[in-house]
Amino acid sequence: MENLINTLINISPSLIGFVATVILLYFLPGGKFLLGADRGRKFAVGSEVNIGKPTGVGFYFVLVIAAVTIGFCHTQLEIILSMILVIIAMITGFLDDRSKNPWNEYIKGALDFVVALLGAAIATFMFPRDVIIGLTGTSINIPAPFYYILAVLLIIVSINATNATDGVDGLSGTLTVIAVFAVNLLSVINKTISPASLTMCEVIIGTIFAYLIFNYYPSKMLMGDAGSRAIGLFIAMFVMYVRLPFAYLAVGLPFLIDGGLSILKITIGRLTKKKVIILKNTLTPIHDHLKKRKNFTVPQTMLTIVAFGLVIDVIYLGIAILLHRMG
Repeated sequence: MENLINTLINISPSLIGFVATVILLYFLPGGKFLLGADRGRKFAVGSEVNIGKPTGVGFYFVLVIAAVTIGFCHTQLEIILSMILVIIAMITGFLDDRSKNPWNEYIKGALDFVVALLGAAIATFMFPRDVIIGLTGTSINIPAPFYYILAVLLIIVSINATNATDGVDGLSGTLTVIAVFAVNLLSVINKTISPASLTMCEVIIGTIFAYLIFNYYPSKMLMGDAGSRAIGLFIAMFVMYVRLPFAYLAVGLPFLIDGGLSILKITIGRLTKKKVIILKNTLTPIHDHLKKRKNFTVPQTMLTIVAFGLVIDVIYLGIAILLHRMG
């Protein structure tokens, strides 16, 4: 009986997040007033099938993630502030989801930058700055000014790459679960895991699993910017909290390749006034390329990118385990 009670206590953050999200997304309380309807994306392949679906449901599950995490980690100010910032990122995306016309990208960029500045301040002054190289376990103390700059960049990249990846049913949510779980395993290998980080991992996995029930193909609802931007911030804060920020280059690689390349292509094109166009023959995000140029179905596209992410994470974790044993 004691073992059963301990097991329930250990899984309760995930279970609470899962149950609360299922209930909220099933009933969508206040949905007609709160939520927007998907407008489709101007250049996104196949986005017309989502027009009219409830979007911005990230509003519900992000509140669950923040509330449950704070409930279990209420004595840790850095976690509370991080979750408040996640809510702020959700609200900025949620307001865009509800607007009749998409927000100007410069406004979105400015809001992301403000969120990144605040998130980087929390990470720099409240998280440990002796970061760990995940593969080898080597510890590096990064001076505060450099850490702050790197944290700003990580947050901006993670928010925008996650947002751009959210264009295929089930894709962004599944990649999030895989990435957070992989980072959690890496924190176990490097002994940087803590009760708070385990809670954060459990909550987001349980919550996103619940969302995926409604978002796998054919989706009934979409997380919108309210979900994708908040999740991107969560992932960035999580990898910094467990002292493994550079691990994002591996666990976040599917986000970087699928959505990140799209942001990079657009940015370079605008900065050079379209004199320099990278990946001319490739549609971005990559999931659009798979659907239009390779004639992949939505499930095939999702599974291909998810399989790539799984292979990268298994290889990365396998090398880390091997190097730690050799060391």
